[in-house]
Amino acid sequence: MKYFPNHQYDTNYGLSESIGPGCVHLGVENTHKVGAIGVPGHGWEAKVVDGNKNEVPNGEVGELAVRGSGVMICYYKNPEATKESLSDDGWLWTGDMARIDADGFIWLVDRKKDVIIMGGENLYPVQIEDFLRSNDKIKDVAVIGRPNERLGEIPCAIIELKPDVSASVDEINQFCEALPRYKRPREIIFDKVPRNPTGKIEPPALRKKYGSLDIVSIQTGAGK
Repeated sequence: MKYFPNHQYDTNYGLSESIGPGCVHLGVENTHKVGAIGVPGHGWEAKVVDGNKNEVPNGEVGELAVRGSGVMICYYKNPEATKESLSDDGWLWTGDMARIDADGFIWLVDRKKDVIIMGGENLYPVQIEDFLRSNDKIKDVAVIGRPNERLGEIPCAIIELKPDVSASVDEINQFCEALPRYKRPREIIFDKVPRNPTGKIEPPALRKKYGSLDIVSIQTGAGK
């Protein structure tokens, strides 16, 4: 919208299991809600549920579920995966964490499998990543959960700095003081952030790479 002020903006959300984008739609008339994915599209229903598949009140975070004529019948020759993703009455569990605001607009929060549970508190990596990207020295960032004996998991930030820029762990920690304490990364790693061909961060690759490293070896030195 900044670079193309005369063009209309829209957002469409969907999955391969829902024949692609369209089950949730923002609409060009709703640019005041930029950041939301929108409301259910024509012929679609949507809700946000807790871990027991019960609908949660507006404003609370849960898993987004959609239902409509475009939902798949099954995963081919994979009844177990089908049972995990589809309810008997046609709801598709998307695996996306979301909330619905007071006006009925849906906002994505994160992927369910990427949520970090630290001492019983749910942390959403995307929220921490968005904050860190506001730092002028940071080119890219990914936040993953690493095992911790006391808290179960702790948030770890993998930070890719801009070319010819350096920063220390202390500097990043000081920047993060603007975050609520429970959202601050407990570990900082300076490294390249892997992304797949569609531009999405690859958390599994990072968890595989850093899942067993000692904290001390991670936090030594400054990033370059």
